[in-house]
Amino acid sequence: MSASVEPSQADDDHVVLGKLTSPYGVKGWLKVYSYTSPMEGILDYDAWVLRRNGRLVRHRLVQGRRHGKGLVARLEGVEYRDQAEALAGAEVLLPKAELPELDGEDDYYWYQLEGLRVVTRDGVTLGHVDYLFETGANDVLVVKGRDDAAIDDRERLLPYLPGEVVQDVDLEAGVMTVDWDPAF
Repeated sequence: MSASVEPSQADDDHVVLGKLTSPYGVKGWLKVYSYTSPMEGILDYDAWVLRRNGRLVRHRLVQGRRHGKGLVARLEGVEYRDQAEALAGAEVLLPKAELPELDGEDDYYWYQLEGLRVVTRDGVTLGHVDYLFETGANDVLVVKGRDDAAIDDRERLLPYLPGEVVQDVDLEAGVMTVDWDPAF
C-alpha cells in the first residue's frame, strides 16, 4: 500500500470530512460516510489524510461515486479487500489550509463556530457551541452550559440565523453574540 505518512499533527490543523466505514467488494473499495454537504463534496478533494489509531496517512483518491444512499471510494495503493479492511474506521481529514475560501465575510465553516462562547445581547453567557446540525429550514446550534461562566447547565437549540438570532461572531475573541431569551 503506497501512502505517505504525515507526522502526528494537532487536531487544530485538520477538519474531519467523513469516515471510512467498511470495505466494499473485493477490489479495495471502501464505503464512505461523509459529513460534507452535499455528501458528494468529500469527493472534490483528491488528497485525503486518514487518521487511524493516532497516525495520519495521506492517500490519493483515485475514484469515488454515489452508491445507493451512500458513497464508495477507491484510494491509491488500496487494491484488495484486506487492505481496505485495514483502513475501515479511519477518519477522512483535510488540512484546514486546503479548504476553499468562503464567499462572504459573514460565512463560516461549522468547525469555526464549535467551541465559541455564546452570550446574549444583555451579556448573559448561555454556554458554548457544542456542535451544529442541519434541518430543512436552517442550521441549528447546540449550545451547552458546560462551565461556571454559563447561567445554567442546560442544553439549548438555537437556530443559526445571522442578523436575527446570531448578532455577531468574533472568532478572535471566541464569542458569538445572540438575540435569545435565556429562559428558552
